[in-house]
Amino acid sequence: MSQLGLSKEPDLQHWLEIIQSQYPTVKAFEREFPSLCFAIATGVGKTRLMGAMISWLFLTGRSRNFFILAPNLTIYEKLKQDFTLGNTKYVFKGIAEFAQTPPTIITGEDYADGRGVRLEMSVPMSRSGDLFGSETEAHINIFNISKINARENKKGAKKSGVAKMRRLQEYIGDSYFNHLAELPDLVVLMDEAHRYYASAGAKAINELKPILGIELTATPKTVGTKPREFSNIIYHYPLSMALQDGYVKIPAVATRKDFNPKQYSSEQLEAIKLEDGIHHHEYVTVELQTHAHSTGGKAVKPFMLVVAQDTIHAGNLKTLIQSDDFFGGRYKDKVIEVHSKQTGEESDEAMARLLAVEHDEDTEIVIHVNKLKEGWDVTNLYTIVPLRASTSEILTEQTIGRGLRLPFGNRTGVDAIDRLTIIAHDRFQEILDRAKDEESIIRKTIYIGGDDSDVPNKKPKLIETPSVLDMVTTGKKATQDGQDIQDEPGDYQAESAIKTKQERKIAEITFQVIREETRKLSSSKELNTPQVQEDIARKVKHRILPTQNDLPGIGSDDNSQQAIAEVVKTVSENIIKLTIDIPQIVILPTREVNYGFSDFDLQSLEQINYQPVSQKILLQHLEGDQERDFIHFGDEQAQETRLEDYIVRNLMDLNEIDYDSHAELLYKLAGQLVSHLQSKWEDRDKIENVLIYYQCQLRDFIWAQMQQNLWSSPTDYQGKLIKGFEVLEPNVYTIAADEEPRDFRAPVKNKNSVKKMLFTGFQRCCYPFQKFDSVEGELAMAQILENDDSVLKWMKPASGKFKIEYQSGEKYEPDFVVETKNICLLIEPKRSDEVNDEIVQAKKRAAERWCSYANEHARQIGGKQWKYLLIPHNEILSNSSLEGLIARFG
Repeated sequence: MSQLGLSKEPDLQHWLEIIQSQYPTVKAFEREFPSLCFAIATGVGKTRLMGAMISWLFLTGRSRNFFILAPNLTIYEKLKQDFTLGNTKYVFKGIAEFAQTPPTIITGEDYADGRGVRLEMSVPMSRSGDLFGSETEAHINIFNISKINARENKKGAKKSGVAKMRRLQEYIGDSYFNHLAELPDLVVLMDEAHRYYASAGAKAINELKPILGIELTATPKTVGTKPREFSNIIYHYPLSMALQDGYVKIPAVATRKDFNPKQYSSEQLEAIKLEDGIHHHEYVTVELQTHAHSTGGKAVKPFMLVVAQDTIHAGNLKTLIQSDDFFGGRYKDKVIEVHSKQTGEESDEAMARLLAVEHDEDTEIVIHVNKLKEGWDVTNLYTIVPLRASTSEILTEQTIGRGLRLPFGNRTGVDAIDRLTIIAHDRFQEILDRAKDEESIIRKTIYIGGDDSDVPNKKPKLIETPSVLDMVTTGKKATQDGQDIQDEPGDYQAESAIKTKQERKIAEITFQVIREETRKLSSSKELNTPQVQEDIARKVKHRILPTQNDLPGIGSDDNSQQAIAEVVKTVSENIIKLTIDIPQIVILPTREVNYGFSDFDLQSLEQINYQPVSQKILLQHLEGDQERDFIHFGDEQAQETRLEDYIVRNLMDLNEIDYDSHAELLYKLAGQLVSHLQSKWEDRDKIENVLIYYQCQLRDFIWAQMQQNLWSSPTDYQGKLIKGFEVLEPNVYTIAADEEPRDFRAPVKNKNSVKKMLFTGFQRCCYPFQKFDSVEGELAMAQILENDDSVLKWMKPASGKFKIEYQSGEKYEPDFVVETKNICLLIEPKRSDEVNDEIVQAKKRAAERWCSYANEHARQIGGKQWKYLLIPHNEILSNSSLEGLIARFG
């Protein structure tokens, strides 16, 4: 951009020459002004990119007037929200300059008020934050394309053939359209740019006379019977790359195993697809609930999209779904129908529910006719059921793209949460055949129903279980789908003197206070010290006073204070007895990490095939970037004496490269590249031309290979204690609809299904229920722990309990935490053929390092030492003792 002058009368051919030299995909601008297309996959963040571009153009002084075009009402409303200060998806969040003086937003509804035109007209504080900032703040116009040419004649008024936006406005003495067209720095941004190639829209955009056009779309092709690819694509990030980089959900196609669609009528096939769509929807619902419970994150409510053929078809589907025969009528009030033929209140209500579907608890099924328009991109669409659709219609990005956005911003590692599933029984094989294409967006196949299927044909059960500590102390019970499970905790000798409702409420508040106090305590044993007891009791009392209506009989008298103190004592003693003190430790380097680059030779030099550019372009490039490309001595232009210096000086600009330490290597690599260019041309001027004009590309070519030869010295680490212990939180599990918790000692016949089972009957476990990933490894280890009298308590830690980093930010969580009479253990049962795996060994080293820091802490407080055991699964035998396993693998 520094080489190109933004003006109302640009030299388009000059622009094209400069841009094509670095971006050959740009063949033409498509419009009467420079306009560049950024083809970005759906769900990656085109609106964020739009905000970033506006920020850069404004903060660099290139423009303060912007005109954003939306192709339809849905996107128009969405853009207004995204550009409104205070909105959760505000695009300028984090931009300091816009935090102080946010842009003025002008829309199709309020442009006639003079907003952004007459400086003396104050701008509401909610929009600008600065009543006197109009002269310097950015002005962002957001319009629906239809507004530009809309006549909008008032009822009863004389009809005008001129569009309202082009009519004379008294406050400026011209039309608002002409006002925009006369601005010296107007930049037009076109969302879903493929919608602006029709003659009327394209003509209107050209008449605005912007200095620059920025086009954003996921489908850079014209619409119509003979679509063609845009000629002005400067950057293309297709969906296939977004999938590879993990920025969107993974599209998967689903069917039943051994399913033959030819055996069913079209009506039967539709019913089967709808039923299986619901099965998948209910399965994902439970997985999302489990994830929210496990991580403490936000709860996401999924919905299912049904794509109908026409409005009659949509109506029939809605009638079917609302019937009592469809899943017992439980979706009767949870379905909406949306199509263009709806009018009046019916249309308004349907559209309102559609736009609010991310947060609307009442909508679980959306029926839509054909493809949904762009702009309706939600994060909680997980199931698509296309009915009577061809394979090409199913696979369009407009159809699948509606549900590709990730609700948590990134993938979670949970398959069901990270994918978007298309129910396509009748087109399954055709879609699989197309999936063989490298550009295919279908990456997974899943099966619904059956014992070994990916998705069950019945809604899984959701079991939430408190810890044994919580059950013993407060009387809480585990629940299955919200209903109490009558299950007794293990055989612990613990205080259970808390009986009354008031005492249980006090105990719950005590738990809250202690959770907040753990950062101040080195171990749970400190809870029993008089000072800590007194402090906790005082804070509990303080929290109880505002809720005395809920706790009759508890007040400020001595008896009440004594009652609180007794409950606090009971809770504290139970925490000590029923909790394993797992210290939270942050590992920090104690000294600076040294790094450098190994000696190497450049590879793949044959890929460097840049051609000299014309002198005119080169000079323009130099004028646009004087500081980097040449140095002035009076009126003389000084060139580098050594050709290598053109490359080395650019490498020196990288913060990661220390010139003094790496000068020899830098000149060696630069010399190899110069030698390659000299083998192509003898003329020094041509070589110098390439080195100057393509300096950034040549620098990046060398830097990429330097990074592959980076070395770093190992450093020492220090463990910093954050918490001495944590109070156990509830755990959440899912099991199949026909599964029941089973005794952990009972034989498991189908070992491959052990992950789907839930086990109970423990006497030493900190939780009444546990899941295991393997029979010979994890379940066998649990049986040994339950049989060993030296074991006091054990558990499988919940996700996030440990933060043991083993490489590049990756976290490791061991399978078991065990406390015996003499020692605390981290235990990892592992398949024997995986024990020596590089990653497994890296986790082992990290866990042993964590144990060393935990042991330092234990020595300071007189606690038990920690040890890590990595045990091959075939060494975990029914007659094994924990003492023997420690001796062999500790």
